[in-house]
Amino acid sequence: MTDEALVDRMTLPRPDVTVADAEEILLAHYSLSGTLTELGSQQDRNYRVDTDRGCYVLKICHAAYETRELEAQNAAIHHLKGKQDAPRVPDVIATNDGREIVVFTTRGQGYQVRLLQYLEGQGLTELSYVAPASVAALGALCARLARALADFSHPGLDRSLQWDLRRAGPVAVQLLSAITDSAARDRIAKTMVMAVRRIQPLAPSLRLQAVHHDVTGDNVVGHRDARGHTIPDGVIDFGDIIRGWLVGDLAVTCASLLHQADGDPFHILPAVTAYQAIYPLSEDELKALWPLVVARAVILVASSEQQISIDPDNDYVRGNLDDERAIFDTAMSVPFELMEAAILRAAGVDIAAPETSGWLPLLPDIDPAGIAYVDLGVLSPHFSAGNWLNADMDWRLLARAATENGAAATRYGEYRLSRAGLRAAKTQATCALHIDICLATGSAIAAPFAGRIGWKDQHLTLAGDNMTLHLDGLDAVVEDGTEVAGGDPLGAVVGEVSSLGGLRVQLCSVAGLEPPLFATPREAAAWSVLCPSPSQLLGGDADAPQPEIAELLARRQAHLARPQKNYYAAPPQIERGWREHLFDVEGRAYLDMVNNVTILGHGHPRLAAAINAQWLRLNTNSRFHYAAITEFSEQLAALAPDGLDAVFLVNSGSEANDLALRLAQAHSGARNMLCLLEAYHGWSVASDAVSTSIADNPRALGTRPDWVHAVLSPNTYRGTFRGPDTAANYLGAVTPVLEAIDAGGEGLAGFICESVYGNAGGIPLPEGYLREIYAQVRARGGLCIADEVQVGYGRLGHYFWGFEQQGVVPDIITIAKSMGNGHPLGAVITTREIAESLEKEGAFFSSTGGSPVSCVAGMTVLEIMAEERLQDNARTVGDHLKARLAALIDRYPIAGAVHGMGLYLGLEFVRDRTTLTPATEETAAICDRLLELGVIMQATGDHQNVLKIKPPLCLSIESADFFADMLEKVLAEGW
Repeated sequence: MTDEALVDRMTLPRPDVTVADAEEILLAHYSLSGTLTELGSQQDRNYRVDTDRGCYVLKICHAAYETRELEAQNAAIHHLKGKQDAPRVPDVIATNDGREIVVFTTRGQGYQVRLLQYLEGQGLTELSYVAPASVAALGALCARLARALADFSHPGLDRSLQWDLRRAGPVAVQLLSAITDSAARDRIAKTMVMAVRRIQPLAPSLRLQAVHHDVTGDNVVGHRDARGHTIPDGVIDFGDIIRGWLVGDLAVTCASLLHQADGDPFHILPAVTAYQAIYPLSEDELKALWPLVVARAVILVASSEQQISIDPDNDYVRGNLDDERAIFDTAMSVPFELMEAAILRAAGVDIAAPETSGWLPLLPDIDPAGIAYVDLGVLSPHFSAGNWLNADMDWRLLARAATENGAAATRYGEYRLSRAGLRAAKTQATCALHIDICLATGSAIAAPFAGRIGWKDQHLTLAGDNMTLHLDGLDAVVEDGTEVAGGDPLGAVVGEVSSLGGLRVQLCSVAGLEPPLFATPREAAAWSVLCPSPSQLLGGDADAPQPEIAELLARRQAHLARPQKNYYAAPPQIERGWREHLFDVEGRAYLDMVNNVTILGHGHPRLAAAINAQWLRLNTNSRFHYAAITEFSEQLAALAPDGLDAVFLVNSGSEANDLALRLAQAHSGARNMLCLLEAYHGWSVASDAVSTSIADNPRALGTRPDWVHAVLSPNTYRGTFRGPDTAANYLGAVTPVLEAIDAGGEGLAGFICESVYGNAGGIPLPEGYLREIYAQVRARGGLCIADEVQVGYGRLGHYFWGFEQQGVVPDIITIAKSMGNGHPLGAVITTREIAESLEKEGAFFSSTGGSPVSCVAGMTVLEIMAEERLQDNARTVGDHLKARLAALIDRYPIAGAVHGMGLYLGLEFVRDRTTLTPATEETAAICDRLLELGVIMQATGDHQNVLKIKPPLCLSIESADFFADMLEKVLAEGW
């Protein structure tokens, strides 16, 4: 086809074929009739056809397209049908007389028609968020399709197509004439020139074969995996199939992902990695990939602008234009060299380090051994109590070290804690791509290699053959444009005489680029290729040790028992906490919305100081006599209802509940215990026996000992009886269990339950439930145990103890978790009479339960809770957060209900609000997406479909709003 013919085709509007025309074609040639719905297309006219025989797509194209081009599309589909591991493709439907292509004329225009099977499945284009798993699956699909087409040939593949990236330059020139905005036109033209310049030297080595050339979200369908991610497995349109560059096929796919990348071009990398694992590209092909992505972005924008000018009523094109502009803007947001490095690394290609063997010292008069390197990372001992949030904290630490040592420097490649922004949906740029040096003013600075000087706005550059040195903070003795040799003086550190000055040092291999000082963790490896360490210029090791997150996890899994699980499949390595925030080793800040152990918040300085002081003074076991155990026991007894004045101190909630069960059995002389289904009380033999949650133990319901009697859980949302006025119904379910125990003649030791149904997400028990069941248990000589381990101790905001909400007083209270703010501490509070019942079984002893350090920790927690009014904060912030979460129910069908109060809340996700089918997999995926957005969240409940929202009680309104905002973002965009 001539270039003139191609230009003519580029100016064609969609075929002027109405629904009535299409119905006539279907009936005459296929004996089909049904409901027609127009589908979008740039230059074709497509209709979805729903009939009683099935669902089809009627495709109508201009006669300007050669018939052999359409035959090639059909032949490719037939070819793929016979290939193992090829993606799903639609059937080609023949006419009544056996033809696969029909030629017809209407209103004086000729068209060609085909009918294809409508391939069912979920698309990608309509998704606002495409998960990494879906991105990788799209890359894998593209690779499988290309591999299956490698041996396909057809005369119709050799065609002139505006989407053929081999023609991107000339096509762009033609299309740009339709863009009236001169500034936009110039920007697009310059972008294409840059892309073509990078593609041309590589073009001879780029493989040619049959390629689909349009594996995009519009043209694939797939299925949902267990987490609800769309996994593409079918291809539905072959309109752009050509014999073209193999890597161009992947470029089209990668470009299509950029409109869902939220401005992050690194979003495509999972697709590259997946493609390379199936159908490897050469190094030259990988280097050409990003310039081809940019070229595709240019063609998309320019083509749509032109098509709108030709066919202004084309809503499909108009609707895509914003997405295509986003693709273009994202493609141009980073240097070509950065994406080349990122793509090579994603494909597993080693990148050679720059040649530095002839470089000379930057600071010729400074002894490298005299430079003190300051740790400004997440694990730095210089940071505590949030002091890294203070302005210029890094510089202050650097200056202090320089004052003490004569010279001090930061470290290259260090993930700076001071750069970790709180409540940030996007990961911040924390990795240092430079070094700051604090040293005496007047210190000489010399050229480490030969090059040309650049001097502008007090910023000096030395451009060598393959590297540019960037310096700030010097009084230069060279002028702009000067050529210098290695070792020549460049100037001296600027500043007042006899004081300290600061010198900033950075390298960059891209001429003319002013690189960023910091990179995000995701971009750090690629940026380190462009901006290598200046360590050699200083003569010492100025590089920070790099985190080994995956290696550490492998070591953990190799030696820690497998049943002792961790959050997340690929967990961040958390190494610091402050208030309601956690920080990983790469400086990513997370809002901790799940950690009910740290009731005060993380890293509380007063608690740390109190524990430290007591540990230095004394720590021993509780059989010794010391003041702390007396004072702490008194404080706990004072918090309990009158009469509950005997305290046992232990190390955990499991121990507390285990001991409570022993007390009930010892006091009653019976063994039988009543408990609830869906409950969790601990891991010890006894506390596990009364734990019936199948989420914690899938075999729980079939492995309880005969002395455990589980009754119907009073789950007022999804239980057998629903609504707040169901106490009588649930109590009626308890009656036959009690009657069976009575009939057995062995008595009842007691009843244990959480005062608020914490394990189900904080669901309140129905009004009057505990009052009546407590009465029935006590009438049989049993004791009532309130498990307050999760829900008590001020967390509910409106009540200090959960049982207060039910208006009852238990015989035994168990507490733990929050008591020590992470220090292992638990307690049982009961009456003196019940406590002394244990004497007949011997003395009770817990080696570290109630130790001096544990008691000081417990007392300090209570003091801080009172002084910082944390229970009040739990009520105020909790009520605000609950209202924010309740508002989601009106907007998102998956949000079924909000449970709980204060800062023990649960948001339950369901697939259907009538059947209440649990959205288990979706909840797990939502938690993963929240992690990406900087929120730590986990699921709870027997169906693992409830977000367990139990943050530190210091949670601020700002943090509560950030959590609600991020959760709404996930529900709105997908997961």
